[in-house]
Amino acid sequence: MFEYLKGIIEDVEPGYIVIDVNGVGYLVYTADPYQYDIDSEKKVKVFIHQSVTDSSQTLYGFASKEIKSIFEKLLNVSGIGPKSALAILAGNDPKSLLNAINSENVSYLTKFPGVGQKTAKQIILDLKGKLDDIAPSLFDDFDSIEKQAKKQDTNTELEDALQALAALGYTSRDVKKVRKELEAKDPMSTDEYLSNGLRILTQF
Repeated sequence: MFEYLKGIIEDVEPGYIVIDVNGVGYLVYTADPYQYDIDSEKKVKVFIHQSVTDSSQTLYGFASKEIKSIFEKLLNVSGIGPKSALAILAGNDPKSLLNAINSENVSYLTKFPGVGQKTAKQIILDLKGKLDDIAPSLFDDFDSIEKQAKKQDTNTELEDALQALAALGYTSRDVKKVRKELEAKDPMSTDEYLSNGLRILTQF
């Protein structure tokens, strides 16, 4: 089983990245592919969860082992699969997720694709109070983690972010709503568009 991969990012797509490790390209599904940059010289470390079934072997990647741990705890909840777990983590806002679980905020959790009321209540039942010990500083300082902004004059970043939302399972209606609101904002990186889009979709 993989703990992490360390290599060069060769490709970034709406639902995954490709990381080259010593000449071998690994396709890794991740909640926010656009936090990574294609760079032929810079090596990055991606923490890995490997899923093995009779028909496939799939890799899921995370920027930290703490986020990987949250993903794995979500997978242990009945009704949560890898795609739903990625969608829950895609907002890059673990503090709000933790608060929602601990305050039994079902409405917040049902904003995510594939999470109905029954599943939301199961998440709360299984995880309430059980995520607090996963690097508390992660939740306090997450907003200050450095992100590499890629500001350009086109809306390529917005389009990539909208494709990433669709890859996470959001409907075309959701994506259309987000597009309208994001187009009214100042230009930002794909990562920032994605985070803002998810914030819009999970707000009350």
